[in-house]
Amino acid sequence: MAHDWIDIDYVAPVMARSIVAAEDANYCLHWGFDMEAIRQVIEAGETRGASTLSQQVVKNVYLWPARSYVRKALEAIITPVVELVWTKRRIIEVYMNVAEFDEGVFGVHAAAQHYFGVTPDQLTDVQAARLAAILPSPKERSASNPGQFVQRRAASIRDGAATILRDGRADCFED
Repeated sequence: MAHDWIDIDYVAPVMARSIVAAEDANYCLHWGFDMEAIRQVIEAGETRGASTLSQQVVKNVYLWPARSYVRKALEAIITPVVELVWTKRRIIEVYMNVAEFDEGVFGVHAAAQHYFGVTPDQLTDVQAARLAAILPSPKERSASNPGQFVQRRAASIRDGAATILRDGRADCFED
């Protein structure tokens, strides 16, 4: 299992922006729950999740992956506490370090090495977008040999990462 913790200061800033663009575009605008996204899922009767990065960190660090009402209830209790105690920058750093990017490849440091043979500070905008695009199904997708879905998703993420930089939605986690 490849896993090396890395401080966010040693990760290309575009990686955090790509993760936010892919997983939680309003990350800097909420307190752990994106109520608008939750409302849209409920109104549409969809089964897809509306979990924020903060909720995903809580699940990955403190809880278990299997879906259950008990886990969701605990997630709902713990998420605001994490948002209160940790900065947005810390939450995104933890997310990037605990996310699984391939079978047994945990964290952005291991993923950058595994897929591209680079350190996280050397990731390009295309590479960062591809890493973000394979989440949440990295065992079925490849960042280094992307299929059409990953290519399209990565292009969208790359645009989204540039947009959140321009419009200030990256301010809460960038220096």
